[in-house]
Amino acid sequence: MNEKFMELPEEKQLKVINAAMEVFAKNEYKHAVTDDIASKAGISKGLLFYYFKNKKNLYLHVFHYTMDVMRKQILDEKFQEIDDFFELLEYASYKKCAIIEKNPYLMDFTMKCIFGDKENVSPELQKDISKETGTIYSVYFKNINLNKFREDISPEYLTRMLTWMSEGYVLEKKMQGKCLIIEDIMADFKRWSQVFRKIAYKEEYLNESN
Repeated sequence: MNEKFMELPEEKQLKVINAAMEVFAKNEYKHAVTDDIASKAGISKGLLFYYFKNKKNLYLHVFHYTMDVMRKQILDEKFQEIDDFFELLEYASYKKCAIIEKNPYLMDFTMKCIFGDKENVSPELQKDISKETGTIYSVYFKNINLNKFREDISPEYLTRMLTWMSEGYVLEKKMQGKCLIIEDIMADFKRWSQVFRKIAYKEEYLNESN
């Protein structure tokens, strides 16, 4: 990426990023047209490539932007005060849903990154996705009370399992052509939490927050 892009005012950067996110969200990578992105961003295609050199660099930049937005808005002061694993998951889910409501193309773009046909951008993106997934537990759950867990339960593995479930849940809804309704997502998530809490926690902690 050209450093000149980072020197632009934030408003102009966001205009390019949001335009790219929309086009990439609506199309598979190979069918996303950079002319459309430039047009929506209000710049020339030449200037777009001056900033990013090629479509792949732009795609990767937008992916990292979405990850940074999630981290910055979810990891707030209240988040840092929660020490219960499942309460933390619920809080993070509410925050994530609020972000998605304000950024309608963020969810579709993220799902395209994870499940879409990315062609020549795939190796770099998959490496970055693996890195993000690998740091979820250490970044998001560093303050949880591990004493609540049974000795035979790995909180880190449970985190990965719930992440897989969430991704599969969203993918199924998308494949069925159903709209993602925030209230429904949270209701289902709470049901999952109740089930996994009974599996993962020691008996003396099962009545907490219930």
